[in-house]
Amino acid sequence: MTSKRNNPIWVMSSAFDKLGLPELIEATQAIGAQGIDLCVFRRDGTRQDHIATHLDYDYFTSDTAKKLIDDFNTAGLRLSVGSFENLIGGDPAERIKNQNHLLKLIRIAHLLGGDANDVKVGTFVGYNHELGAEDGGFQKNLDEYQRIFTPIISYAEDLGVTVLYENCPMEGWRPASFTTTYNNLPGVLAARKLMYALIPSKAHGEIYDPSHDVWQHTDPVDVVAQSDISRIQRIHVKATRNLKTRARIDWGGMYPMQSVDADLAEKAGVDVPKNDWDRHHYEAMLPGFGGSDSMDWRAFVELLSSSGFTGPYEIENEAGNSKDTGNLAATIQGFQAAKTFLAPMLWDMDTEKGYQYRASSPLSQPKLSDVPVMTIDRLS
Repeated sequence: MTSKRNNPIWVMSSAFDKLGLPELIEATQAIGAQGIDLCVFRRDGTRQDHIATHLDYDYFTSDTAKKLIDDFNTAGLRLSVGSFENLIGGDPAERIKNQNHLLKLIRIAHLLGGDANDVKVGTFVGYNHELGAEDGGFQKNLDEYQRIFTPIISYAEDLGVTVLYENCPMEGWRPASFTTTYNNLPGVLAARKLMYALIPSKAHGEIYDPSHDVWQHTDPVDVVAQSDISRIQRIHVKATRNLKTRARIDWGGMYPMQSVDADLAEKAGVDVPKNDWDRHHYEAMLPGFGGSDSMDWRAFVELLSSSGFTGPYEIENEAGNSKDTGNLAATIQGFQAAKTFLAPMLWDMDTEKGYQYRASSPLSQPKLSDVPVMTIDRLS
């Protein structure tokens, strides 16, 4: 019986924020990946941790789309687009800008062929902490999500585009002086199930990143088993190594470390966060690069395969020994190691070349006329 293992392995472009698109394509080919999830963050955004912007979103036309498709077909690659911001909370003016930016990316995906070319749009939802601090705050965030995203998802559906939420809780998104580290609504499976019940459209789904559940002491295999597999359309490949530290004993593995008076903490012999992201006692890694992580990748991949998942595995490189070194060669090495680690689980054996991906069909050139840029005030 012939195996049908042929999931593509992609690169998420956030690790290459200093490269232009031509150099990014060259790096992806050197890695041996089959596609790129292009990060298209706002140039005037408030995020400092991820700033990669690999498309000119303000001057994107149908002609731009045609050239981009030609360039990616020439390189033998496929693509998606994404930007990950707070769309339901934070500063009200920035919130509107983030919503309008998402609408721009939906339009771009449409011009690139949308679902017909498997061009999706990745996003966060974010969290409204003012509402969250009130009684019934989580439900109020769900209601706010429904209010804002119902017209957005309807717009995407009309254009033949699927929006995908990433499940990172964004635990370091606010200063460590805040008690909670839950900063992105779809950070747990229950929220995503509730979101799909609120907006039943099939024009939204998820990019599932198992590393976030690992530090939340939840087995990603169990999460996939309880998920609607049709909603999972991308997998982020990123690993977590849970650390056995004194701080974990002091603060427990359930709650984040809290920021308290530094002199008091030193007197008491208690660890406090070194930075906004140092709150949950884990190390970000890439699978197969520089040590073992705290997850059974083989069981995870086998369950996805048996459940019918055929989408891309996108390597998101945030590893301390790779991307965070600032060294381009080490960054590429991390990607290559993760690709090699995944290959026996995702690809069939070639008698001469070992585990190999069987080339997919090229991107098609959609027969579309240009569509105007939409804004949230006109959409609502």
